[in-house]
Amino acid sequence: MKNLIFEQCHRHFDDIVAIRRDIHQYPEIGFDVHRTAGIAADALRALDIPVRTGIGRTGVVGDLEVPGASKRIALRADMDALPIQELTDVPFKSKIDGKAHLCGHDAHTAMLIGAARILSHLRADLKMHVRFIFQPSEEVWPGGAPAMIADGALEDVDEIYGIHVFPLFAVGEYATCIGPMLAQSDTFQITITGRGGHAAFPHITVDPIVIGAQFVTAAQSIIARNVNPLDSAVVSVTQLHGGDADLQNGLTGAALNVIPPKVLIGGTVRTLQSSVQKNVRSQLERLLAGIANAHNAAYTFDYQEGYPVTYNHEPCVNTVLSAAKGLVGADNLVFPMTPALGGEDFSYYSQKIPACFVMVGAGNEARGIVNMCHHPQFDIDENCMIYGMALLASLVAD
Repeated sequence: MKNLIFEQCHRHFDDIVAIRRDIHQYPEIGFDVHRTAGIAADALRALDIPVRTGIGRTGVVGDLEVPGASKRIALRADMDALPIQELTDVPFKSKIDGKAHLCGHDAHTAMLIGAARILSHLRADLKMHVRFIFQPSEEVWPGGAPAMIADGALEDVDEIYGIHVFPLFAVGEYATCIGPMLAQSDTFQITITGRGGHAAFPHITVDPIVIGAQFVTAAQSIIARNVNPLDSAVVSVTQLHGGDADLQNGLTGAALNVIPPKVLIGGTVRTLQSSVQKNVRSQLERLLAGIANAHNAAYTFDYQEGYPVTYNHEPCVNTVLSAAKGLVGADNLVFPMTPALGGEDFSYYSQKIPACFVMVGAGNEARGIVNMCHHPQFDIDENCMIYGMALLASLVAD
């Protein structure tokens, strides 16, 4: 079966690359993935696979039915891009300013189309039904997965699998682990309100810049001094705004002799355990309250819980390991993969039914393909799509 699957992967490879590049040039954000969803739906219809569109607003679900089968496996791909300017020089770079496929969802969609072609070719030999799930809005909270689930994407599904290209692993490698694999990804937004005034008379102001700076510095101690060193957690402050500067043009024209009345601070918290998440959240607000009160400033603290932990169920992981070993051998498996603190809305599926998420190596150091997802120069070695298609097909065919 391995040879037959790889033969089919190579047979369809050029066309799947062309599909990926076409999607890459016309990225779509969030639930606004009508063009990409249309490509996926048309590809399934061409294989005589019944299709339902408009699932989870703009998602696509196709069911390959196998006579006599009693089990149904779902394979999921996300379709949306990022609101980022692409800075690569590839000939198929994004044609839409401010939008780009810099997380590999274009490849995920193309690989699932490829897997559908392979499994359709092998349909007479399959022992289980297959559901192909093309999901919108993975990048934008609250994610497209809850909407897909609400519209029945998991009805009658026994297990679900998802893949993600990962440039930190080489082409031909797979990585996964049992249990928590990706983090709960929360965000916070803070307003510190003081009393503005002339910078030459700071004693009659309540300076939110100084207060904000103290908070940002002190927040780093939460992980170092309030979280068990054996637990994983991240607190990253990613936004700090105060004053009247035009952030696009630096400080040109800004009033540098004015203490502003307030600052805005934002960031993210990443955790793998509920108890750690609750502790970090509590410590953040306690620290903010203490610093603000000490300086007679007011504050608001808006904490948004994001995607939950992506959890891999052991039986599904074993299925992946068996399929992956059959394709590339044990030496090309990164197992157990060290859990990462990125977030994924595949987590919502894994809360409902047995699931496994797998990283597919997409890096090529010799060609300079090493930039991580969401980097403006992110790219993949497209040969990785052979291995992505092969794994998805093997999870069903074997």
